[in-house]
Amino acid sequence: MGLVILLLVLQADPSLERLRELVAAGRFQEAQGLLPSLESASAEAAHLAGVVHYNLREYAKAIAALERAAAQAPSDSALHRDSVRLLGLACYLSGRYAEAIPWLERVRAQGSASVEVLYMLGNSRIQQRQWDQARAAFAEMFGVPHGSAAAHLITAQMMIRQRFEDFAEQELQRALELDPRIPEAHYLLGILATFRGDTERAIKLLEKEIALNPNFAMAYYKLGDAYSRREEWDKAVPLLQKSIWLNPTYSGPYILLGKAYLRKKDLVNAEGTLRRALQLDPQNSSAHYLLGQTLVQAGRTDEGRELLRRSRELRQEAEP
Repeated sequence: MGLVILLLVLQADPSLERLRELVAAGRFQEAQGLLPSLESASAEAAHLAGVVHYNLREYAKAIAALERAAAQAPSDSALHRDSVRLLGLACYLSGRYAEAIPWLERVRAQGSASVEVLYMLGNSRIQQRQWDQARAAFAEMFGVPHGSAAAHLITAQMMIRQRFEDFAEQELQRALELDPRIPEAHYLLGILATFRGDTERAIKLLEKEIALNPNFAMAYYKLGDAYSRREEWDKAVPLLQKSIWLNPTYSGPYILLGKAYLRKKDLVNAEGTLRRALQLDPQNSSAHYLLGQTLVQAGRTDEGRELLRRSRELRQEAEP
């Protein structure tokens, strides 16, 4: 028996042993240097190479290695399951959504789908315009019934993030058919209406949201934004104030409220509000710009011009 163990030790691939250690320690750059010299063609070697490439965001190389590992490892092994999971993630993160779906579905079928896997699966289904399957993944992710108003609402939110606005609107309308009082459906429809320039419809929808959900700071903010687009500052100001009182840590309403005060020539309140916005979001170019304008109008030209200069810098830094 001792001779057998000795022979196995002598036959062990030292590069593979070292690779295991480096991967376990999260030293992926160092591990990458071992890959060209790796003699073993085992499923484990391919899996470890895939893990290294995945963590270095070399997704094409990760996919190639993990496909070898998944093909070689026993289908009931932990190595196979983890290779399949990483394949789904790597395909998704490299924008290969159609290829990601079968791998992510295999993880789901194994009963080990994490929130991350279901999120990627749902988004991949959206990219393939497979709405029902996307909704099913998000419903499972959030623990709500597949055909429920909540499932339609969540799917709409994910569609909006991926710029499938027209289909998101259909999901939202269906959510409201199932539950006319579901929170945030009117809000999201209002956001879509604002995006399309239909301010009148946006105002009506956001007012409905507030009637159903009076503690929702973002609804007041977006309604204030809608009135600001119409330059109805007297209507915008109290809405933006309410948004701030409900959520005093978000810079958006402060910036818009500062703009409203500036347009109303209330320079003292404009300055105080915009300085608070910059405390919350020091790199915001709009806040710098509006505060710079405010100070210039107040006769504090040097500081105002410096803020305007900084606003230009921030915009340039943000350009792709």
